[in-house]
Amino acid sequence: MKRIEAYIRVNKLEEVKLALEEVGVRGMSCEQVRGYGRQLGRTDKYRGSTYAVNLLPKLKVDVVVTDDQLEEAVEAIVEASQTGEIGDGKIFISEVLEAVRIRTGERGDSALR
Repeated sequence: MKRIEAYIRVNKLEEVKLALEEVGVRGMSCEQVRGYGRQLGRTDKYRGSTYAVNLLPKLKVDVVVTDDQLEEAVEAIVEASQTGEIGDGKIFISEVLEAVRIRTGERGDSALR
């Protein structure tokens, strides 16, 4: 099993969610986060003064998938969230040792389905 941790633009959540559902991924968690990467933030004007906004709003989407779903899920996230501009986000993939469905006690891949 693999964990996909994707940092995406806030306005791309619905597109990413639909794309993951189309490839058979049936569960995700997301939370609002703030950060920056290559774009190093931006500047905004407020009441005539310029302010540096170094931490930009993003969404962190967490998905755990089986090994055979990994490539499809990553491609779905990339295609749904890509604009071609700096600030599209990043995807990190890590190994998941075990998954347990609390209600039934199922373990492994069957806990994800």
